Amino acid sequence: MINRNVPPAIYDAVSFDIALQSCNVHHCDNNIPIYWLSAGAQEVTELTLVFEAGIWHEPQTGVAQAVAALLKSGTPGKTAFELSEAIEYYGASLKVSANNDWAFVSLLCLTKHLPALLPTLREIILEATFPEAELDIYKQNALQRLAVNLRQSDFVANRNIDAMLFGKAHPYGRYTEPADVEALNVGLLRKFHNERYSAQNCKIFVAGNFSEADMLGIAQTFGTDNWHLSSETPHKEAANLEPAAQKLLQLSNDPNGVQGAIRIARPVPMRQDPVFPELFVMNTVFGGYFGSRLMANIREDKGYTYGIYSSLFSYRHAAVMLIGTEAGKEVCEQTVAEVIKEMRLMQQTLVPEDELMLVKNYLLGSIIADLDGPFSIMQRWKNLILNQQSIEDFYRNINVYKNISAERIQELAQAYLREEDFYQLVVI
Repeated sequence: MINRNVPPAIYDAVSFDIALQSCNVHHCDNNIPIYWLSAGAQEVTELTLVFEAGIWHEPQTGVAQAVAALLKSGTPGKTAFELSEAIEYYGASLKVSANNDWAFVSLLCLTKHLPALLPTLREIILEATFPEAELDIYKQNALQRLAVNLRQSDFVANRNIDAMLFGKAHPYGRYTEPADVEALNVGLLRKFHNERYSAQNCKIFVAGNFSEADMLGIAQTFGTDNWHLSSETPHKEAANLEPAAQKLLQLSNDPNGVQGAIRIARPVPMRQDPVFPELFVMNTVFGGYFGSRLMANIREDKGYTYGIYSSLFSYRHAAVMLIGTEAGKEVCEQTVAEVIKEMRLMQQTLVPEDELMLVKNYLLGSIIADLDGPFSIMQRWKNLILNQQSIEDFYRNINVYKNISAERIQELAQAYLREEDFYQLVVI
């Protein structure tokens, strides 16, 4: 019998053996890989098609985002309204997005409705026409959003820090201007769609509670023919990197505003580099979670901001460490000074063991929480696969999180938290 006067033992997350459930792969007749994970109690399925159709691949600024936004805007047989109705009739959700590297088409539905939805999904992906009227509405809305956003210091800061890091001509550094939106046309969108949203350029991820028959249906829908096949599909592996010569920049954006936006950033090794998971731990201590040093000093102690974070962003062709916050105009200079102060403290002193253990438990506990359910597990696999990594990399990271020492974190801080290596931008 359980003695309820004795509390259960408490274990640190570092003591758990964390395992990532296996992901299966099926190669279709047209060589599309389908990565699938059948699990979960609820009879729901998430089907995601991923294309190399992000900003990196676009021939003109704004094209990748416009194609993603207008993919559901019409086909030869259906209007945008009819396509939406065909999806919503079954209580399903279809989301399309594009980031720096990839475009994602994700369908979430009850598994029993998947067979009925697959033909509509194929029609949307293969037969999108990008009607002129829908493009006109998109351009009008995009211009209005841009005009509003350009009054926000944080939006302006995000645009300009990328340009400082990579150069305005680099895919990761360029940003959309009104003229770019105006220059969009149906022919440009259709060409990009035909070149990039193709079978030879696609990976499929399926997670949820589904059957072998459902998998067969997905393979038959997308995996039998070489749709949008083109021997001339552009393949871009490099871009000219032209970072700003001046590492310190202050911009005046809103004379009547009360807040300024601060961005401090530098390039770092990419996710595939063995040092990246070590940097992830160091960054978490420094500014990567709510209990970080930046938060404790600049939010809790000084009261300069509601929140400040340091993040690692790993794209397919570059990686960045970015410190970002918004603070009162009158304390922006002091905020930057406190960030630099915390960098130096990380370089000069060892992280106390209790603080390091807290961060380790936070990181490992977050992973344990993320591995609850097929969608979250598949998201882990998606990150690995799209970054050309394997399950061995996942376990390597776990080992780093468990065993990294305070001495190693100090070494990393001395190498990667040097003030002179960072670009500093303040927009007020």
